[in-house]
Amino acid sequence: MINAAHIILYSADADADRVFIRDVLGLAGVDAGGGWLIFKLPPAEIAVHPTDGPSKQEFYFMCEDIEGTLAELTAKGVTVSEPVSEQRWGRLASIKLPSGADLPIYQPLHPVAYDLES
Repeated sequence: MINAAHIILYSADADADRVFIRDVLGLAGVDAGGGWLIFKLPPAEIAVHPTDGPSKQEFYFMCEDIEGTLAELTAKGVTVSEPVSEQRWGRLASIKLPSGADLPIYQPLHPVAYDLES
């Protein structure tokens, strides 16, 4: 029934963030027309958390070694905007996109669902 997910990041500088995602993060993509890039994401999973506030969505990249990933990204000139913090569910940090937005990245400490057989 559902065969993929499409995630939208709204950006104050979409062109710069697209170049960053393509050239720095190294994600392959397609041109949907007029330079509008849509990127292939790594395997993904979705979690639904309860809230007492309004419903919202969040986006995180995941990695197997957060220190190694951050070292590789800083070697490419990426700014780490939030250093690694230990959470109950993983090791969390954020990097800065060219637009100024933070992009969270974490190393999960929980079992992952993205490698399950369909």
